[in-house]
Amino acid sequence: MRRREFITLLGGAATAWPLAARAQQPGKIPRIGIIDDSPWWNAFRHELRDLGHLEGQNVAFDYRYGDGVPERLDEAAAQLVRRPVDVIATYGTAASFAAKRATTTIPIIMISVGDPVRAGLVASLAQPGGNITGNTILGPDIGAKRIQLVKEVIPKLSRVAFLWNPNNASHAAYRQELQVAAPALSIELLFVEVGSSNEFDSAFAAMMKQRPDAFSMTGDPFHQLHLGRIIDFMAKNRLPAVYQLSENVRAGGLMSYGASQPDLFRRGAGYAHKILQGTKPADLPVEQPVKFELVVNLKTAKALGLTIPESFLLRADEVIE
Repeated sequence: MRRREFITLLGGAATAWPLAARAQQPGKIPRIGIIDDSPWWNAFRHELRDLGHLEGQNVAFDYRYGDGVPERLDEAAAQLVRRPVDVIATYGTAASFAAKRATTTIPIIMISVGDPVRAGLVASLAQPGGNITGNTILGPDIGAKRIQLVKEVIPKLSRVAFLWNPNNASHAAYRQELQVAAPALSIELLFVEVGSSNEFDSAFAAMMKQRPDAFSMTGDPFHQLHLGRIIDFMAKNRLPAVYQLSENVRAGGLMSYGASQPDLFRRGAGYAHKILQGTKPADLPVEQPVKFELVVNLKTAKALGLTIPESFLLRADEVIE
C-alpha cells in the first residue's frame, strides 16, 4: 500500500473544539488530522468536498503516520493533538485507540473498526459517549459467512487458518465469533498470531505444519501493510484464502466478503461534516455497515486448481477474470 509523503496544507492554526465557537473567526479554517493516509481516504476527502468542505479554502488536512505499529500510532496521534487539529479521523481499531489515548476533548471519527464496544472504544453503538464516534466494519456473523462461502467452493473444507493481531483489541470478537460458528460449519480453526513484521515467517511456517485447507484474515491495518507478502505466500503454497477487503482480491487474493470500504469512508466524512457544524460526537450513534460485497478472482482460482460454481459467480458483486 502506497504511503503519502507528509504535507502541510495552508490554513490557520486550529482552536479547541467545538468548532461552532470559532466559525466567525476570519482566517481560521478547521483542520482534520488523518493517521496513516492511504488511497482509501480518497473517498473520505471526496465526500467532504461534495458536502462543501474545500481543501485549502474552508478545511485543511494534517497527516501523521504510524504504519499500524502501536508505539508509532501513539506518537502520530500525540503529534496531531499538539498541532492541534480540530478533528482526528482514524482507520481501524489500533489507530482509534491511539487517538483515544492522546485526547479526551478533540473529536475522533473512527472508520471501519472491529467491535468498538467490546474493544472499549465507546460505551455503546447507540450512545457512544465521550469524544469518539464513527462506524464499524462488523455486521451479523460476517466472519462465519466468509468461511461458509469458502466451503461452498471447497466442500471438503475441514481446517481453516485465521490470521489475527494481538495488538488489535477487536480481534477478540472475531475469534469468539468464529469459535462459536465453527461446530455448525464442521471446521477446525487454526489461530495464527502475528503482531509484528518479524513474526510472519515463523507463524506461517507453524501454520503450514498443521495443513490448513484455507486461510482467512481481517482488514487489520498492520496486516494490510504486508498484504503482498501474505498473498505471495498463499499463491506459493496453493492455499485458498478469503479476505475481508475487496482490494485484497484485486491484488491477487481468491475471494472476499465484507463491508464496502469506500462506503464506510464516505460515511465517515458525513460524521466529520456534522462535527464541523458543531454536533458533539457523543450525540452521533456508531453506524454498522449497510453495503456488503462479494468479490471473486477467477485467475487466482484457476492457479489454485479450483472451479467456482456458476451459481456462486452469479451472486458475486464483482468477478475478476
